[in-house]
Amino acid sequence: MNRPLPFDPIARAAQLWEDRVGPSGTMAAVTGLMRVQQIIQSAVDGALKPHGLTFARYEALVLLSFARRSSLPMRVMGERLQLHPTSVTNIVDRLERDGLVKRVPHPTDRRTTLVEITDDGRARHVEATKAVTSIDFGLVGLTPNQTTQLTELLTKIRKATGDFED
Repeated sequence: MNRPLPFDPIARAAQLWEDRVGPSGTMAAVTGLMRVQQIIQSAVDGALKPHGLTFARYEALVLLSFARRSSLPMRVMGERLQLHPTSVTNIVDRLERDGLVKRVPHPTDRRTTLVEITDDGRARHVEATKAVTSIDFGLVGLTPNQTTQLTELLTKIRKATGDFED
């Protein structure tokens, strides 16, 4: 990481925006959110890399570990992870290549393939979870109450854009 700047570049950009374009509140919020996303992504990637995982593959392992039977149809994985089927296939291919999941036939629907977490996948999930929770998923500098408030605010945006229904 670079040395900290002696000023907040987003605040400076917001002031320039205000002077030259108009109200800068939304621009500053979005720019700050995008920068925080970069910071968090870097922290999480750093925590997961020693475990041979990306965040997408980690999320898939978490999802499977939470499933009642430790397996889900790929279609359901895509819906829950909010990913395109091609992305789910790529994630499962990598996890399967690493021995962390396996594809198994659905017991009652021959057209459906289930993805099942393996014992190695469970172990990797546990170790990776320790790594990301030890860094608070990279979300530092907030109190627990502020973290709850942030989650609530982000949920409002997600809902307003049609990410989910109540």
